[in-house]
Amino acid sequence: MLLGCIGDDFTGSSDLANTLAKAGMRTVQYSGVPTHAADADVQAGVVALKTRSIPAAEAVAQSLKALEWLLAQGCEQIYFKYCSTFDSTAEGNIGPVAEALADALGARAVIVCPAFPGTGRSIYQGHLFVKDVLLSESGMQNHPLTPMTDPDIRRVLAAQSRGSVGHVEAATVLSGAPAIRASLESEAEAGRRLIVVDALQDADLMQIGAAAKGLKLITGGSGAALGLPANFGIASQDQASWTGATGKCVILSGSCSIATRGQIAHHKVAHPSLDVSADMLFGGKVTAQSAADWALRTEGLPLIYSSADPQVVAAAQDTYGREESADRFEQFFAEVARILTANGISKLLTAGGETSGAVVEGLSLKQLEIGPEIDPGVPALRAGEGLVLALKSGNFGSVDYFEKAARVLDGATP
Repeated sequence: MLLGCIGDDFTGSSDLANTLAKAGMRTVQYSGVPTHAADADVQAGVVALKTRSIPAAEAVAQSLKALEWLLAQGCEQIYFKYCSTFDSTAEGNIGPVAEALADALGARAVIVCPAFPGTGRSIYQGHLFVKDVLLSESGMQNHPLTPMTDPDIRRVLAAQSRGSVGHVEAATVLSGAPAIRASLESEAEAGRRLIVVDALQDADLMQIGAAAKGLKLITGGSGAALGLPANFGIASQDQASWTGATGKCVILSGSCSIATRGQIAHHKVAHPSLDVSADMLFGGKVTAQSAADWALRTEGLPLIYSSADPQVVAAAQDTYGREESADRFEQFFAEVARILTANGISKLLTAGGETSGAVVEGLSLKQLEIGPEIDPGVPALRAGEGLVLALKSGNFGSVDYFEKAARVLDGATP
């Protein structure tokens, strides 16, 4: 294994695995830290964790365990993957995990670059933009678990890190890989180990990737990995042919992002849907069994969702508690997925990082084969002979994503 990756959630990990596979690397996504050695032909291993919003000490411990396994597979470089919207609480976990990995690896200069302009995420003067608005005005300020109210990545990172934070500005990035590398070295010499790097276009990410050759640790969204395969002499190639699955597909959505709410509104016009509110779940009006039974007997492309607007989510958190609400819905979606697959469902679409992680863990899926890209950042995945699925980050996908993804899981070409 050449490149070892640690993802802080499951949808982001599949996004990264998709990026590396498209660039030509033989890539496998693992759910949690494996207990066995990787196959000899794996060039990039992505260990998907669920550490984004847990206590920082736990996130650090799990990430270091993943690092130990990846190094044992022979990895020459480590990549810490977090969301392109830098999802994090005030305490972490991006800063604490990045510093712990850097300490373990003895890394002097660590790139911090959540940007992926191709999916609407860019960094200018250390500030993160989502399309044409600052992160703090993009809807992420209302995220139920990791509200992002400050678009200055340098300031967010400094608040959760021990050391000072460096910066490579856009003008330097536009000058190419040698200039970026020199600036990284200069920042490291000044004692700034975690270094935010601007990126305005995907071509910038390729230059950042070239500048990262030989670095022990890189951190970012999936975009900053675009140029890494070339550093190992690997070129893009056609992916293996994809074979879908037969039978019904069911959608499970727990994301409250603007993009997912738009996809749900579009889907409901022509397809059956079941809206599960916090009151219904906590009050026992809907159970995992009743929701799964509804999906099993419903024709078409059924959607089970809990994706309310920010005001409704905030009210539910006030009533039932933030962590209690999140845990109850994760348990609900995991149990629904278990019942569905036990009753012959072989295709699942999930929306939202926490929901997707809960489903993967609930089904005890240990290894995922990367299939074709459905929408930017969202690949189809195979979990073995009996199940194909797609794990979508809340902010990703076109308005007709659900229908499109179902066709790909059927075996259609994206």
